Amino acid sequence: MLKSKSVRLVLLLSVLLASCQTPPPPQPQPKPPVVVPPPVGKAAPDFMVSKWEMLPDWVTQDLSASWPAMQQSCRALRFRPVWLPICAAAAKVGTDDVAAQRAFYETWFTPYQVFNPDGTETGLITGYYEPLLKGSRTRSKRFAYPIYGPPDDMLDVDMGELFPQFRGQHVRGRLVGKRVVPYFNRAEIDAGLDPALKGHELFWVENPVELFFLQIQGSGRIELEDGRRVKIGYAEQNGHNYASIGKKLIEMGELKPEEASMQGIKNWADKNPERLFTLLGQNPSYVFFRELPDTLSAPLGALGVPLTNEYSIAVDPRIIPLGVPVFLATSQPNSPEPLNRLMFAQDTGGAIKGAVRADFFWGFGEIAAVRAGSMKQSGKMWVLFPKGGEPALN
Repeated sequence: MLKSKSVRLVLLLSVLLASCQTPPPPQPQPKPPVVVPPPVGKAAPDFMVSKWEMLPDWVTQDLSASWPAMQQSCRALRFRPVWLPICAAAAKVGTDDVAAQRAFYETWFTPYQVFNPDGTETGLITGYYEPLLKGSRTRSKRFAYPIYGPPDDMLDVDMGELFPQFRGQHVRGRLVGKRVVPYFNRAEIDAGLDPALKGHELFWVENPVELFFLQIQGSGRIELEDGRRVKIGYAEQNGHNYASIGKKLIEMGELKPEEASMQGIKNWADKNPERLFTLLGQNPSYVFFRELPDTLSAPLGALGVPLTNEYSIAVDPRIIPLGVPVFLATSQPNSPEPLNRLMFAQDTGGAIKGAVRADFFWGFGEIAAVRAGSMKQSGKMWVLFPKGGEPALN
């Protein structure tokens, strides 16, 4: 139905009229990639060509630890023209040959430091992990909170299919008569106002706060009553922007900034159960899940490959291309101890917006949960762009 021109036009007009806002200006078309290594200098607004010696601890990095993540990126990128020779060369490098790996990166890539639009070079580095929730496939007094699969009535309208100036812009909504309106927000979904979700319950869990943080993490495991564990991952999102409830609690005077960690929010929820759903509703974003094959080694990131514990990061894909190596210079969670490491941009997240901004994947389990929950560090980032695929110079 959505593929007919008439309905597409109705969708476009409905979205624009419902918003009562002037449409955003046309986005500039990307310039063709530079085919030769550029000189040191300013590149696109968010990047500046750098040198290998500017990357902290580059010459002492144990690159073999991150090599499996490089191989995962090649699984997704190996057929793209600029990556074809790179991944072919990577296949010939030994998994434990650090010297060959360093030579590989220095031969095939150019480091670019990432900058914020205001010219600053530091940004926020947070952490995420794969949580474990106790649950059931059937509802009960104990397991009362649903994990939903995507609803059938949610529309994903690609505005670029209608007009080129809207390329890359998507709107999620639902039809009410002939109008497209925003999809249900979190408070409405939690209140049971979305009839299309009936029958789409994948699992039922016992703790609404754990469910909330599962949605923030984007993947997890459900331990059923018989002890079996099932993997689930991100499937869709309701189209509403993410809003931090930790920030809301700080603004309300309920928590101090240093207390607004995942554990601090959970402690607040335990003490204020009657106010919990009002707080959760402050974040209108809602994530829907799908069941994943048990054979997966780790959650699937936005790149479409399993994440690598402690070597995959989530980035803003509008700025940093998925799959590329990213050198991260930050510190250990809640510590000044340096954490300088070659990572790979293999995931995205609703809260990960901006240039110098990343979410560090810590893996599965309690230790990963503690590290992820307490990570709120300052950091710098360098993207290793493939030679022949560098950002266009200004």
